[in-house]
Amino acid sequence: MAGIELRNGRYNIILRFGGKRFIRSLKTSDHDDALGRKLRVEENIRLIESGRLQVPAGADLVTFLLSDGKLTKKPIAKASVTLSKLFDDFFDELPEGSLEETSIGTMKTHRGHFERILGKRFIVQDLAHDDLQKYVTTRSKKKTRKGTVTATTIKKELVTFGTVWKWGVSAGHLKGVFPRNGLRMPKVKESPVFQTREEIQRQIASGASEELWDALYLSMAEIEKLLEHVHNTAGLPFIHPMFATAAYTGARRSELLRSQLSDIDLERNVLTIREKKRVRGTHSTRRVPISAPLEKVLRTWIDHHPGSNFTFCHHEPILHSRKAKAVTDGLTKDQAAHYFRQPIEKSEWDVIKGWHCLRHSFISGCASKDIDQRMIDEWVGHTTEAIRRRYRHFFPSSQQNAMESLFA
Repeated sequence: MAGIELRNGRYNIILRFGGKRFIRSLKTSDHDDALGRKLRVEENIRLIESGRLQVPAGADLVTFLLSDGKLTKKPIAKASVTLSKLFDDFFDELPEGSLEETSIGTMKTHRGHFERILGKRFIVQDLAHDDLQKYVTTRSKKKTRKGTVTATTIKKELVTFGTVWKWGVSAGHLKGVFPRNGLRMPKVKESPVFQTREEIQRQIASGASEELWDALYLSMAEIEKLLEHVHNTAGLPFIHPMFATAAYTGARRSELLRSQLSDIDLERNVLTIREKKRVRGTHSTRRVPISAPLEKVLRTWIDHHPGSNFTFCHHEPILHSRKAKAVTDGLTKDQAAHYFRQPIEKSEWDVIKGWHCLRHSFISGCASKDIDQRMIDEWVGHTTEAIRRRYRHFFPSSQQNAMESLFA
């Protein structure tokens, strides 16, 4: 019923069935292997003739016989997906609004790093642990303004690739698990706890890096002085209320930009903050009580609001902006960054790096008053212990008083 022949160093199987002759390469040069397959084919033919095995309509007979009836067609190898193609398809099929534009921009930056190191034409299915280790090692040696690329940054890049990989598996482009387990990462340098201006000035005077200003937080008395300064020097009306909202609620810059007038409830004195990242895949919110100082600022601002759904906006085109129209449709992050610097430039507050300092200050102020950690988490949207640890400290004077009371 069937036979084998050696041709060009490989065995073919030859068989007749239903009055037709079939020849198929077995892709082996091993005689015993070829003979074993021939015997299985003959056994399957006997099963068909006895009615115990049925050939489906349209099936490729030889493939069916060689696979013991498991396959009906030759397996068709999918085109190998390159790194560049995989990322292209991922972004093309990303649902509208599923990620913030800033997150998409960051992922595209990460994509550039992988394409530069692994290559745009790298076959993703061939990705191995050693390829990722090569990536980690190369990135960890890259020089930056602050030294070299940190393990924290590299881990974020790997998360991006892992996310795209999982999408590729679900879309049928890839198979298997993203091979990141066991990667050797550079040592992580723990970020310093947030500190007062005086603490940072003393350390810098002793030779510490100016980067310590990133860890600055302000006392409530300093916050009040800062807000008074901003009120007197701000170039546009929305700047002071935006500063005040950040200082009295701990809202992030992106949350300030998303804020709408409907989020402000001055009857119950509650501010609803629109989140994007705390709950994956969900536009979640949190609620923060509006303090008396903030209530006063917001009532005044609302009385003079230029008219828009957005809380912070301006009725005329903003200078230093790519927009050529009024921004009653909200501010951009670049506009927010520019108008944070404008009122404090060349003043005693010039050491403040950005909006995040006001968030640090709010949380540290809460901690210094021994406010329950769960309440702080609810107000500011903390989700990890690592983040909490950076904030969980008291003002230096409070710590000193605690130590003195211990040994009194």
